[in-house]
Amino acid sequence: MYSRVVADPVRLNVSLDAEHAEKLRRRAAQAHLKEGTLARSLLSTVLDQLDEADSSATVVELLDGIPGALERAGLGRAQAKAGDAVPLSDW
Repeated sequence: MYSRVVADPVRLNVSLDAEHAEKLRRRAAQAHLKEGTLARSLLSTVLDQLDEADSSATVVELLDGIPGALERAGLGRAQAKAGDAVPLSDW
């Protein structure tokens, strides 16, 4: 285990479907960690690995593997065009 010092942390909200949320909960319990701590570590690890790989191909493969991702992205774009979005600067 290691800790990483972050000068200016950025807070992100990530939503998981019920199945993945349960997997995260179980893994966090096994590791005696908070779910957010484990999620942050997993995401950081994946991002670091993407830097080491051919990231453009890897990211496309990763995104293509997310069920419903294209549809959700399209919905988000339509909602933004309709004015049903909150600019990130307003958070």
